[in-house]
Amino acid sequence: MQQDPDTAQQGGAPTSSTPPVTPASPNPPAPPEAPHSQIAVYGAIAANVAIATTKFIVASITGSSAMLSEAIHSTVDTGNEFLLLVGMARSRRPADAMHPFGYGKELYFWSLIVAVLLFGVGGGISAYEGVLHMLEPAPLTDPHWNYIVLGLAMVFESVSFAIAWRAFLHEKGDVPFWRALRHSKDPTTVTVLAEDATALAGLVIAALGVYASHRLNMPVLDGAASLLIGILLAGVATLLIVQSRSLLVGEGIDKEMAQTMRQIVLDDPAVQSAGMPLTMHLGPVDVLVTLDVRFHPESSANEAAGSIDRIERRIRAEFPQVSRIYIEARLMTGASRVAA
Repeated sequence: MQQDPDTAQQGGAPTSSTPPVTPASPNPPAPPEAPHSQIAVYGAIAANVAIATTKFIVASITGSSAMLSEAIHSTVDTGNEFLLLVGMARSRRPADAMHPFGYGKELYFWSLIVAVLLFGVGGGISAYEGVLHMLEPAPLTDPHWNYIVLGLAMVFESVSFAIAWRAFLHEKGDVPFWRALRHSKDPTTVTVLAEDATALAGLVIAALGVYASHRLNMPVLDGAASLLIGILLAGVATLLIVQSRSLLVGEGIDKEMAQTMRQIVLDDPAVQSAGMPLTMHLGPVDVLVTLDVRFHPESSANEAAGSIDRIERRIRAEFPQVSRIYIEARLMTGASRVAA
């Protein structure tokens, strides 16, 4: 027997050797929003627009390659955040006949696009500018403007990072930081957090490059700083690409959560045995669960149906992110296999 979150077949007599499939609801509810993620994205957009504008102006005045790379980086980040907003909006569309499980994975697709752009446009152009400046170094003119802009950018990026950090802490709860970061299923907050952290590191590199270039009268160091910023961006983007790919191709819940879910099933008095749940993330807070459950031979169809209801309620109480539960119930009497 299979059961969706809104409808269930309870009771009834066995009619065939293969359990009937209960179709999913034609219009299941859209996955819940993550308001903290949206706040983090809006904060990042506001900071990056102001920073990118200022950086481009000062880069044109001083001729700093590192500053130009930072301006490109902030522009790419701004575009990336708008793409994340697009992904968040499209992922909340309700299910339809062509997409009965909804559009939650749209967010994973757009997060992948963001990571690719960060790698190719942000990292690639920054590295390219750095190499050009190293091959044809030009002395900086009035580097003090660079320091002023870098200081202001550090303030703006710190505010954006603090907003993203608070959103991430709210999402992770009591889970240790590195474990939550590795296993996070919300690419929005993780992407903004990674971009802001990379931006802060890039600002430090740019400041050191400008200072060393001016202090030692070695313009090539400014280009080297730009190249290093490009490599940093490409590295972070690669990690984001790996995470988005894993979620996009159908990543399930972690092993500990799956074992807890199976134990909930086994704890029901009507259950004889159960396999490990098969799961898939359809969105950050939208999980599909399928269960293969075998009931005691003496259980009636009504008892099995009641057990299914209890199992479903307990799983949802323990894991609110589970939105869809499908159960294949096996009631074994001799060689017969019937549906509850």
